[in-house]
Amino acid sequence: MEQEVLAILSQVIHPAKDADILNLGMVEDVRVEDGKIKFRLVSSSPDPLMGSIKKQCEALLKETFPEYKVSIIELVREKKTKKPLQLGQEQLANVGKIIAVASGKGGVGKSTVATNLAIALAKAGYKVGLTDADVYGPSVPKMTGTEGEIPDVEQNESGELILPIERFGVKWMSIGYFATPEQALIWRGPMACNALKQMVLQVKWGELDYLLIDLPPGTGDIHISMVHDIPLSGAVIVSTPQDVALADVLKGVNMFRNKDINVPILGLVENMAWFTPAELPQNKYYIFGKEGGVKMARQLGIDLLGQIPIYMSIRENGDLGTPDTIPEWADLAAEVVKRS
Repeated sequence: MEQEVLAILSQVIHPAKDADILNLGMVEDVRVEDGKIKFRLVSSSPDPLMGSIKKQCEALLKETFPEYKVSIIELVREKKTKKPLQLGQEQLANVGKIIAVASGKGGVGKSTVATNLAIALAKAGYKVGLTDADVYGPSVPKMTGTEGEIPDVEQNESGELILPIERFGVKWMSIGYFATPEQALIWRGPMACNALKQMVLQVKWGELDYLLIDLPPGTGDIHISMVHDIPLSGAVIVSTPQDVALADVLKGVNMFRNKDINVPILGLVENMAWFTPAELPQNKYYIFGKEGGVKMARQLGIDLLGQIPIYMSIRENGDLGTPDTIPEWADLAAEVVKRS
């Protein structure tokens, strides 16, 4: 519960310092007990904006946790400098391969592919983890039936480590575990990048063969920050066959191929490749165009990892939190293993 409170408070921005109150070290001793949320709001010198900041904190917390009373103690004193957790790569020491799952645009089923690929790898006998790095639209908690779960935190000599949620033989981590589904995370670029690093580098992954990172769509600050701070083994690009989606594939591929990034492209997944109705199993209807991903992969000189048809069960089971197990996911997993 304390982690949820901290996630809420990280949205409170000091108007004059253009940074959130957590990064400014203004929040101390958060406790949730006896129906109350308590913490200290600290400044090192008199601050005329403290009253406004306190009201922001109270409003956000009451909106998210209406059943709790909020008690905030304001203090003006010289704070002792607290050594922040150093986000290094220690938690990745026993992780074999780290693979980004990316797309040039949203709506192509990237998170669906990432989630089912992770489960397929686990079913093939590999130790797998997945970080849902789409900080603006985390969907993995919904698709894995882990909405509402709150990761435990373990204290070690260097600070706090987050323990991932485990289900379907996969270790899951998502910013969605620290915010309610209806809550909008209005974060500036640097805050989002820092949250992403925590979702990867501050997690106790243990021993993994594969760690998948479900990136947000596009090619922005989050992607650049991630590839600079996390040792990626490769990237999987997801697209639908339609031209409007394929036009953005080129941007994603070029980002990973940039000389300052230079991450190998394992291949392209053509999602929603065709539709076959259950009553006509021999028919294929190319709703979004025929083999656009096949042609794009050939044009870019990358491998086609697989074509995933449109199945009602994929959508239905994703909404229910019970990811689908169609044969194509196992085939995709085998191709990723082969190329990584």
